[in-house]
Formats: sequence, structure tokens, C-alpha cells
Amino acid sequence: MIILPAIDLKEGKCVRLHKGVESKVTYYFDNPLEVAHNLVKEGAEYIHIIDLDGAFNKENNNLKIIESIASSIDIPLQIGGGIRSLETAENLISMGVNRIILGTVAIENPQFVKKLVEKYSDKIAVSLDCYGEKVAVKGWVEKTEKNLFKLCKEFKSYGISSIIYTDIERDGTLSGPNLVLLERLQKTFGDNIIAAGGLSSVKDLVNLKKIGLYGTIVGKALYEGKITMEDIRNFERE
Repeated sequence: MIILPAIDLKEGKCVRLHKGVESKVTYYFDNPLEVAHNLVKEGAEYIHIIDLDGAFNKENNNLKIIESIASSIDIPLQIGGGIRSLETAENLISMGVNRIILGTVAIENPQFVKKLVEKYSDKIAVSLDCYGEKVAVKGWVEKTEKNLFKLCKEFKSYGISSIIYTDIERDGTLSGPNLVLLERLQKTFGDNIIAAGGLSSVKDLVNLKKIGLYGTIVGKALYEGKITMEDIRNFERE
């Protein structure tokens, strides 16, 4: 199981949101580039970056910061937030980003997903951000009646290899992942399910690995010291 430390960008800083609410933000670090470099030094093998300004449709997105990170580290990057056009997707891939994450646009414009998968194959992932099994869009603000499992089946049929499931109600809460739902996802769709939301301890990592997940994203737990990079290195060696 791969473990992806998370860097969420807002106004050029590293932050975490509570349950995806834009106003419930905690600022952790002023220099995301330094954070990325430190993660690499501490043994990170993959980094997950979300441009929250892009996700919330703000004009001051963080593409320049992302480009600086991509050009200065030598481990894979997974980037999401505000990717709504072919131009943005191609720009990120040209920077050296290994995987881009489609959110709202994937649900609203399936043809766009198909086009990107046809061109870039496994460099394209879809993020399904959910309240339970109901998917939310537009920076988690707008709830829909679309079902997580039905959408997973649809995107798998397009050739999407990686699906990121974010449990919005657990994200930023350190309350632990929804193991029952994640196990259902894994059994239904197999490889390349990445879990996000609620991770709080090494025990959570152990439980997710038992399920057989491809990967998980560690955010607040890392910033709050509940899980350390040393913990992650030791876990990955086991």
C-alpha cells in the first residue's frame, strides 16, 4: 500500500480544512516548497497536492507553486483541484506531474474524462468526494444524488485506473477511516482505490492495508504529529 503525504494549498500556504468547509481552515506552513522538500528528505515516495483555491474556483490558484515543486523534486506527484480544461491538464503533465485528479468535471463532463484517458491513460485519476455514498461536487459544497458505486463502475469502464475516495465527514477530523465502506469498494473494484479522510494513527494504516487498498492519503494526522514520516517509513518496510 502506498502512502501519500498531502499538501493542501490555499492562498499559497499549506492548510487543512475541517470536513471540507472552506471557512474552517487551519494554516500550518507558509512555504509549501519547503514542506515538499522536507517530505522528500524524510522518505516520502509520493506526494498528493490539492489546489484548494482552484477547487473553490478562486482566481489566485497555486499553479506556480505546483510547478516549483514539480521541477525541484524527483518523486511522483499527484495533483488535483480546479482541473477543468484540457489546457490545465496538459500544463500539469508537461510540468512532470505523474497523475492528475479530476473531480467535479469528471461527473459533469464524462466525455472530457474519456478524452484525457485516451491520451494519457494511467496519468488520470478521478476523485469521488462523498457524504457516505452520495457524491459532492464544486469543492464539496454541492451535494448530489449520484452514487459512489455507480460512478466507480462508470469511470472504470472509461479506463480510469485510480479512484480516490474522500470521506468528507471524516476529512480533517482524525476520527479514523470508514473501513466498512472502503472494504466494499475494494472488493467491488479491486486495484487502485486510494482512501482519504479521517486517518489518525498507524493502526488505521494497518487496517487499510488489511483491506488490500492500493493507497491512502495522510494529511492532518501528519501535520499534528499523530503519524510521523518515520512511522510511514517503518510501515512501508514491513
